[in-house]
Amino acid sequence: MTFFLNNCGIICALGDNVMQVRQSLLTEVHSGVQMTDAWSKTQTLPLGIVKSDLPDMAHLPIRLRSRNNQLALVALEQIRPAVTAAINEYGADRVGIVLGTSTSGISGTELALRDYAETGKLSADFHYAQQEMGSLAECLAYELQLSGPAYVHSSACSSSAKAMASAARLIKMGVCDAVITGGVDSLCEFTVAGFSALESVSKQICQPMSANRDGINIGEGAALFLMSKQASNIALVGWGESSDGHHMSAPDPTGIGATLAIQQALQRAHLNASDIDYINMHGTATLQNDAMESRVIHALFGDQVLSSSTKAFTGHTLGAAAAIEAALCWICMQDDNPHGQVPAHLWDGALDPELPILNLSRADSRLGRPLRYALSNSFAFGGSNASLILGRTEQASA
Repeated sequence: MTFFLNNCGIICALGDNVMQVRQSLLTEVHSGVQMTDAWSKTQTLPLGIVKSDLPDMAHLPIRLRSRNNQLALVALEQIRPAVTAAINEYGADRVGIVLGTSTSGISGTELALRDYAETGKLSADFHYAQQEMGSLAECLAYELQLSGPAYVHSSACSSSAKAMASAARLIKMGVCDAVITGGVDSLCEFTVAGFSALESVSKQICQPMSANRDGINIGEGAALFLMSKQASNIALVGWGESSDGHHMSAPDPTGIGATLAIQQALQRAHLNASDIDYINMHGTATLQNDAMESRVIHALFGDQVLSSSTKAFTGHTLGAAAAIEAALCWICMQDDNPHGQVPAHLWDGALDPELPILNLSRADSRLGRPLRYALSNSFAFGGSNASLILGRTEQASA
């Protein structure tokens, strides 16, 4: 069975829709990460912030009003005609929602607690349910009046990859005919302070795989797909999931779990390593994660396949990262990219002698033909690993 990714909606630091993101990613080739103190009052940090106006939430119950859900509504609006058509064709109980997030509405709770400290009472527009992980799926189900399965994965950076795998399983089992899937995460002081406390946050635009890498840039955004059995030009052809069980925040340096996830994805897609045209690395620019991933990629794929981390473009969007990075692959696989341009690896070019050599892409890197298969890796805290393979289908024009 094929799980087609019929439509994609996206908002992140690179832009508010597919066309804007494509322009920033492939034509202008510039980072969306900017210096700001918006979420870290004691210091200025590079963050991938969405700066555009977000939709009004007055029509939603108070419990569903959060910045996280606003980002989701922006992405949803971009695919809404297709979603509406799916609902009309299959029924409200046959369209599911499976999403990933890690922050939900925590930023709203931060504001509410600040108000409480000053006034002694919580504001009328706050409800504790805004920070519940399930709020994201509940919001879209309410917005679309859906009665099919609606739930959220929250496994740090692998959240939305696991959500997309779960969406495919719902279709495979016959529970749903179509699923809205992807991920959303919004910035908040809690995550910025938390990663800073772990000494994992860089004070410059991150440098994945560089000898000078010193941590992540946190970002925010949303990417939603309509996945269904209805044929289209891009599909989720494989996925793999594993768990290291090694450490709360550090990856297993041997890369066993990451290797298993990639191998499962290849097996499920009935592909060999040589079939992969491009790898979107997890590439966080932390010392241990980049070291582990580079060794795994080199062991499985050698030094020929074009690879890059796109986190210097968007920031690390945590629970939304896998979906946003899958969306970047989806964008590059469209018919309007006939020469197979892939996202550049933005960094300072300083090779780390401790890491194996990879074929890191440049702004002018092209396959000379359409991009056929892309692998996207997500290796999260707690050793939660997930890899997705997107592929062009027979519906795609040559």
